[in-house]
Amino acid sequence: MRTKIVSVFAQEINLSFAVEPSSYEWVCTTNQPPIDARPIPLPDNVVPPSISVKTSQKPPRVFSFTFPEGRLPSPPQKPSLSSSPPPSLSPSSASGHKPLTRIKPPGDIIKLEDRLYLVLQPPLETLLQNDALHFPFDPFAYQYQGIAFLFPRYSAILADEMGLGKTMQAITAVRMLLRSGELSRVLLVCPKPLVTNWQREFTMWAPEIPLTIIEGEQAKRHWQWTESNSPVQIANYELLMRDRHALDDAPHFDLVILDEAQRIKNVNNTTSQVVRSIRRTRSWALTGTPIENTPDDLVGIFEFLSPGYLRAGMGPKRLSELVRDHILRRTKDMVLTDLPPKLFRDAELDLSPEQRHSYELAENEGVMRLNDMGDEATIQHVFELVLRLKQICNFDPATGTSAKLERLVADLDEVAASGKKAIIFSQWVKCIEILSHQLQRYGPLEYHGQIPAKQRDGVLKQFKEDPSKHVILMSYGAGSVGLNLQFCEYVFLFDRWWNPAVEDQAINRAHRIGAAGPVTVTRMLSLATIEERINEVLEHKRELFAQIIGDNAAPASLGLSQSEIFGLFNLRTPKGAIKPAA
Repeated sequence: MRTKIVSVFAQEINLSFAVEPSSYEWVCTTNQPPIDARPIPLPDNVVPPSISVKTSQKPPRVFSFTFPEGRLPSPPQKPSLSSSPPPSLSPSSASGHKPLTRIKPPGDIIKLEDRLYLVLQPPLETLLQNDALHFPFDPFAYQYQGIAFLFPRYSAILADEMGLGKTMQAITAVRMLLRSGELSRVLLVCPKPLVTNWQREFTMWAPEIPLTIIEGEQAKRHWQWTESNSPVQIANYELLMRDRHALDDAPHFDLVILDEAQRIKNVNNTTSQVVRSIRRTRSWALTGTPIENTPDDLVGIFEFLSPGYLRAGMGPKRLSELVRDHILRRTKDMVLTDLPPKLFRDAELDLSPEQRHSYELAENEGVMRLNDMGDEATIQHVFELVLRLKQICNFDPATGTSAKLERLVADLDEVAASGKKAIIFSQWVKCIEILSHQLQRYGPLEYHGQIPAKQRDGVLKQFKEDPSKHVILMSYGAGSVGLNLQFCEYVFLFDRWWNPAVEDQAINRAHRIGAAGPVTVTRMLSLATIEERINEVLEHKRELFAQIIGDNAAPASLGLSQSEIFGLFNLRTPKGAIKPAA
């Protein structure tokens, strides 16, 4: 008996492969329905009929892409017999094998060519080593991840906690994009005091990249904006406001980076409007506090990154979903297990008798005055009373006595005796000047808004190198961003700021990469005063910030609202009674 094989196809099959697959390969590679093959018995004298089927063969489709070559990688150098072993890729890699960092295409890149270009890149560690990009220090593994996050993105926020090296990650990503030929003109905008800091960091991490600092007279700046061929230009926010018209004549930028991007959180302020008017292809934002007060802060930053992508009033859950692919945030606890710890000490102090007398007199008179004003009392009136009481908590206005100063001197004696250095923060320049006079034995230096910008680098250099200078007195505004003071092991908050995020930024001037040992933070607090009531509100907000930012969402508020400030004294606002904040 003969057997005939009959093949039955459920539907027409379109095979777009330049190979001859087997039936199994056919099914696996094309996901077509399986071939139904079964034997059919036929008599010996019967010749099975045959049917000739002519099939059309379509030529295979070929896709061809050309990617920018940039600078060709240098071949790895052969080590000599006397050379020492190469350094590890990251400080933590010695403990075992670490996975290499791949560049992943962002979710908003949909073109096959663009996604292939990123997917086909070698691991970042290999790419950087083979391309002879030398580093003064070996990057941490999480820093490679930050570079890989920025490299492919056109809209991105690097929101790492202060001290994790956002500057280095941004510079290295720019360095790679310049070498690959994807960038030719980059504008970096930062606060004025940080211009020299960025200049130093570029010199350290990308010494081959020419820089232009936008500065000088108006005619010189106009030429720099319009004619300079430097691949990287650095300008400060304040100067940007004066040169808004020159920006209209400036060439198109391939990338604009905003440092301390919370400066543009209010979409209606002039800074935000001028920055958003800059013609550009890519937009990056660097900030350790993408949300300082309300979720609309994040909306304001995204108006620069991707106009119209977010809108005011969105709920935290929806915001989290939309920004997840555009924001990368890491905290020290997440990535630096070997970073020395922060040790917090709450110095809860009773006011001196002189301070207590002045405090109670000022509070009673102030509250009575506000109650007499009734509905005419405004937030400004209450705020003035709060500031007056906070200043009395620092120093008695009549006698100059201070319980905080007595405690501070006792602690600084130990700091100086051990040869260490300390940072003391206050929100008032007047307080800093008083402390400077009282702490002369510790060689205090001052760093605040009234110190000319050209002198600030010299102050920091002297503080670092002069062993007789044990103390630097800083205002929160001038000293909370962009400074590297990791050689300090002690931080004192002589008075407390209104926003816990600003306090954290100040503390992280010392607690950052390179810290030699544990950083001891002493938070001074006057008991039974306005400071204690404010601290209760801020501690609640600190917990809220940690909880929601960790989930990429947004807290309702971080600073003190009008209702909370009125509530500190159990007062009525113009719109009704407010309960005390707790």
